[in-house]
Amino acid sequence: MSTAARRRTGTALLVALPLAFLGYFFVYPLVAILVTALTGGGEEHPVLAVLTRPALLGVAWFTTWQAVLSTVLTIIAALPGAYLLSHYEFRGRKLIRSLTIVPFVLPTVVVGAAFLALLGPGGVLGIDLSGTVAAILIAHVFFNYAVVIRTVGSFWEQLDPRLEEAAMVLGASRWRVFREVTLPLLAPSIASAASIVFLFTFTSFGVVLILGGFGTATIEVEIWRQALAQLDLPIAAALSMLQLLAIGLILAAYARFQQRRARQLDVVGERRRVRPRGRQRVTLAVNLGLMAILLGSPLVVLVWRSLHLGAETTLASYRGLGDRAAGSGLLVAPAAAIGNSLRFALVATLLAVAIGGLAAIVVAYRSGAAGRAFDTLLMLPLGTSAVTLGFGFLVALDAPVDLRTSPWLLPIAHSLVAIPFVVRTAVPVMRRIRSRLREAAAVLGASPVRAWREIDLPLVSRAMAVGAGFAFAVSLGEFGATSFIVRPDTPTLPIAIFRLLGRPGTATYGRAMALSVILMVLTAAAVLAIDRLRGGRSEGF
Repeated sequence: MSTAARRRTGTALLVALPLAFLGYFFVYPLVAILVTALTGGGEEHPVLAVLTRPALLGVAWFTTWQAVLSTVLTIIAALPGAYLLSHYEFRGRKLIRSLTIVPFVLPTVVVGAAFLALLGPGGVLGIDLSGTVAAILIAHVFFNYAVVIRTVGSFWEQLDPRLEEAAMVLGASRWRVFREVTLPLLAPSIASAASIVFLFTFTSFGVVLILGGFGTATIEVEIWRQALAQLDLPIAAALSMLQLLAIGLILAAYARFQQRRARQLDVVGERRRVRPRGRQRVTLAVNLGLMAILLGSPLVVLVWRSLHLGAETTLASYRGLGDRAAGSGLLVAPAAAIGNSLRFALVATLLAVAIGGLAAIVVAYRSGAAGRAFDTLLMLPLGTSAVTLGFGFLVALDAPVDLRTSPWLLPIAHSLVAIPFVVRTAVPVMRRIRSRLREAAAVLGASPVRAWREIDLPLVSRAMAVGAGFAFAVSLGEFGATSFIVRPDTPTLPIAIFRLLGRPGTATYGRAMALSVILMVLTAAAVLAIDRLRGGRSEGF
């Protein structure tokens, strides 16, 4: 076989493996959901039922307005922090900016457990907001605060300050300068942050299920209830497809808005931040205090609650994790969930790195429409909710071989969510590698595989390690898809926490808090490892 033929064969394999994986475990389940929604049901068509039943319309309406309100509240709460971190230089600024990302990377069950400890029955504030919209909104602000800080703050610190200074020289007040100069310039970045927050809150599952329950169900929670509690798969499928359609329309509207509002601006590499003085110090201290209360108090209370049973400070909740009888709804001891999560995360990481690495090679080294289409396909799992993925596995993977009870299915589901992170971290590095290095290796007689192993792999290995870290963290905290396909005898940490929270008893509640702290520590360790591999850079997410 000639060298050109071997190269074509190798390229075909690189494309075929990721395509086959995504085709069977992503596209096929979505098609199965669509078929179920269009052909299932009895006398009433599922789609018609979703569009006419008052209860289901109420779920759709609640999902929409709580997402809008959550987005508005998050923007209002985080804009002052974005301003302070982009305009002022003070001791600990970089550390504070890095710490704001912690809530965003926490698993949703940890966030839910933290706010139950703070605002739930017996919470330290003495206010029980569980089952209310208020608890959900506060948790959503906590969870998405970093999106605004990073997206708007990074853009804000690059705006040319001379635009604002010119307006002030002409006599405009600070408020008028912000309203008529700064705010219009920030509009694209605010819209970008708002679209991300809206999508996260529109598809919110774990936070709503733990804090709100079925009384405040979003579409995600209703899909879960219809599929697993009511066993009405056609209705769940119709809800899934309508939600995907809504998300597509939202993304299209956002893209059109960004295109219409795109403008060329004079930017600076980084705004020259000033030291706060006088009243600025007071303003800074107040805002940092509010930031600490919003972002820090739920996590501090979570740790505190895991160390207390009643008024007694004790490690009993942690010691009780090894007791099988303490499972209270689990078939194994709660501590077994730790090992399960670590094993599943390791397998999911290996799958994501293998499939994502092959896909990244194709995206990085192939240009044109085919390469862009392949890249878009790889990103689609990020725009699909984990609940929809899990539900798709439930309705699709029963034939020709029933994989729904396979222990491999859970890490496969986790890897689908993680593959885009691997691709996005590896592709930019691969594209920066000069093709002349490979050409020189070819001239010296190296095969394409050896040239890639000797030249590309050492340069891209750090990026792949970052992608692996993201995959590991995503798998540890994944709850939506897992809730559909997890086996009763192998619960993961999020599943074990959710089940313990649903059982009565102070001791059981304490063990749920202890498992939440362990999951928080494991996730934080993965994120810190990512940050170290990236050389401490904190830009973006």
